[in-house]
Amino acid sequence: MANLTNKTSRSNRDKRRTHWVVKAPNLIECSHCHALRLSHRVCPACGYYKGKQVIKSKE
Repeated sequence: MANLTNKTSRSNRDKRRTHWVVKAPNLIECSHCHALRLSHRVCPACGYYKGKQVIKSKE
């Protein structure tokens, strides 16, 4: 196994890790029931997607 020639400094290590960020999910409002849902997904509250009912709701 290869050995490191030079130790990686703290600043170079931290520069590499700057993109390790947890991003908030992209929530949009459902056009049918106005609940928040993930984009390009069926609404879990009403079961609609693109104005059509895809799954039956539990109500």
